[in-house]
Amino acid sequence: MANSNAASDVSYTNTQILIVGTGFAGLGMAIRLKEMGINDFIIIERAKDVGGTWRDNRYPGAACDVPSHLYSFSFEPNADWSRVYPTQPELETYLQNVADKWQLRPHIRFDHTLNQARYDEKNSQWLVNTSGGDFKARFVISGNGGLAEPKLPDIPGVESFAGHHFHSANWDHSYTLPGKRVAVIGTGASAIQFVPEIAGVPAKLSIFQRTPNWIIPRGDRPYSRIEKWIFKHFPITRKILRAKIYCQNESRVLGMVLHPSIMGLFRRSAMKHIQRQVSNPALRPKLTPNFPIGCKRILVSNDWYPALQKPNVEVVTNGIKEIREHSIVTNDNVEHEVDCIIFGTGFYATDNPIAGMIYGRDGRQLSQVWKDGEEAYLGASVHGFPNFFFIVGPNVTLGHSSMVYMIETQVQAISRILLATDENNAATVEVKLDVQQSYNEKLQKLLGGSIWATGCDSWYKHRTGKITQLWPGFTFTFRRWNRDFKHSDYIFNSVEK
Repeated sequence: MANSNAASDVSYTNTQILIVGTGFAGLGMAIRLKEMGINDFIIIERAKDVGGTWRDNRYPGAACDVPSHLYSFSFEPNADWSRVYPTQPELETYLQNVADKWQLRPHIRFDHTLNQARYDEKNSQWLVNTSGGDFKARFVISGNGGLAEPKLPDIPGVESFAGHHFHSANWDHSYTLPGKRVAVIGTGASAIQFVPEIAGVPAKLSIFQRTPNWIIPRGDRPYSRIEKWIFKHFPITRKILRAKIYCQNESRVLGMVLHPSIMGLFRRSAMKHIQRQVSNPALRPKLTPNFPIGCKRILVSNDWYPALQKPNVEVVTNGIKEIREHSIVTNDNVEHEVDCIIFGTGFYATDNPIAGMIYGRDGRQLSQVWKDGEEAYLGASVHGFPNFFFIVGPNVTLGHSSMVYMIETQVQAISRILLATDENNAATVEVKLDVQQSYNEKLQKLLGGSIWATGCDSWYKHRTGKITQLWPGFTFTFRRWNRDFKHSDYIFNSVEK
């Protein structure tokens, strides 16, 4: 992309606000702008339709682990959810309907992959290069989230595998599994959903498990026609149900942050789940974690353990030594011949690739600023990057409740900053460095006493050991901190120097 000195050599599309992504975050921000009477905005989207992670993750059994009536916009309730936990197709359709209702599609530029966003200090604007063209924007708001870029494991020889392979986030539905020897690497939130769906299909299914996860029962069931009729004709019932689910989920914070000893209740539930569902006494130890429950993400499933006990399924707990052209070799030097590898190995959550595309004041690359771990103020603003905001930025992810609640909180907070910038007749706004540092010191102190800091490794942590993903408390506390907007926390510049 051309820099600010060569801007005249590039044809730019001008916009007041540029939003990245059309998941819950991007659509939520766009709707808020419309509510504010702001229509001069563009949303760039790398795919051909809206939906974010709920468009991309089409693996068998894909669903959310937060109940439907909470995992949705508060201002766009849906009386017609098919079941307690929403499925991927339902969530994708829901987001498409929201985009249509709010007439957002004219603002969206599909097939536009972000390549680079560079701050032009001279003109107080962002120069954004995408695969579909170049843009000039006063503000840039990133709504792509931390679970956007699939990650392959760091295993010797992974690139040399000659058989078929794909990541669960890029599921190849054209590949047929019957008669094949299939390996699954990774046993996290995605794998516990797709493995039960495919377990009985291949000739052999080998599950390579590095660490077992704590799993509790999933209280899922279809909603009856009567229930959906009541939800539709008596909206108060939806609000009551949403509030009930919200309070139940918030109660988990008591054990995760305030009194970790309370997590013993969840541990007992998880242990009973293993005892009820795993009949093979030799398999139970393999599936029982040796770390405190809640240290890693607690998973919910009723069919994971039964799937692992099918006659064609094996659970391999020896670590992987290397991957060869047609096999996987474990640390005990056993060679497992496979035709296909399915990677359920998560995403670049703590090293988000978008940070390598963003250049702030003085050409500083965000990935370098974040080399020791991501941090921002209220998960949205980073000093040195004026007029740039994140939705679901550092330390905003939850281990207990709905991210849509957090997204709505950040959308409202960013809208307040945008209004304050105009009220101050400022060209730019950015958080003060000392405010950002003080805020993150407070966060890390709170996280230090949480269940997530009890020693286990997880995707919540940066490679330095710093917990950069999770919010350490109640979601209503996060909302209160964001509502307590202080002009003094920010630098409002009328003219960039």
